[in-house]
Amino acid sequence: MLTDRARSMTRGIVEPLAQVIDRAGLTPNMVTVIGMLLHLLVAVLLGRGHFAAGGIVLFVAAGIDGLDGTLARQTGRVSPFGAFLDSTLDRISEVLTFFGLVLYLAWGSFGAGGPPYSAALVYAAATGSMMVSYARARSETIGRGTTVGWMSRMERMALMVFGLLIGWVAPVLWIIAIGAWLTTAHRVHDVWRQSRPAGRDEPT
Repeated sequence: MLTDRARSMTRGIVEPLAQVIDRAGLTPNMVTVIGMLLHLLVAVLLGRGHFAAGGIVLFVAAGIDGLDGTLARQTGRVSPFGAFLDSTLDRISEVLTFFGLVLYLAWGSFGAGGPPYSAALVYAAATGSMMVSYARARSETIGRGTTVGWMSRMERMALMVFGLLIGWVAPVLWIIAIGAWLTTAHRVHDVWRQSRPAGRDEPT
């Protein structure tokens, strides 16, 4: 998955940055909140049609989002609430990004066949993204944690940044929508596979 590769490739940058942030007196939860607040700016920029600027801010926000966990581990501040806050604000951040596109649709379209089709495309991408995260979270609560699939949050954000920067918003939304729903189906199948009784080919 891109998430694991990105963490490995950026460790030499993220860990020193986390040390700087710690010396500045910021806590992991503060960093989490700052990352979410930046997504408010993303929503405003996208709503006004400034896609490239929104993509740049989204890239920065995604980078900050990766710092809170590293900071928590380095400072020994890993906590259940911190993990819960991070996961919850990640969902809010992603919703804000899609909300910015919805705001833009109030004034026009980004090339997906007109406002009604564009709105449906944003809806499909947003709901699919939420379902990928929900499937993982729900699977963990029943002891069948699954992370399979190619459209985790890191992949979705990387695609969104790419699409915004080069102006391919509609094509990227198609990729996210289809990929997210396929990933959700993959995770459902994975949990079913883990849960079925030994020696049985069909679920009970």
